[in-house]
Amino acid sequence: MVRTQVQLPEDQLVRLRAKALEEGVSLAELVRRAVERYLLEEENGGYEERARRALEAVGRFASGAKDVSEAHDQYLDEAFRSLR
Repeated sequence: MVRTQVQLPEDQLVRLRAKALEEGVSLAELVRRAVERYLLEEENGGYEERARRALEAVGRFASGAKDVSEAHDQYLDEAFRSLR
């Protein structure tokens, strides 16, 4: 690993230290995880690309059910039960 320095606003540092303590990891590990998550997100096109792809999928599939807008919670519950 390569050592580097990063300057953070005081409030971010306080929040990061609290999160690191909560998760039982070092501050450095928490920062590495955040950087990795950011890099993966950018490699996959970023938020805008993900949102664009999600919007493109809207309406592309038909379930055949006529009451999806009214009974979507029931359908989701049934779908998740089948995964167990």
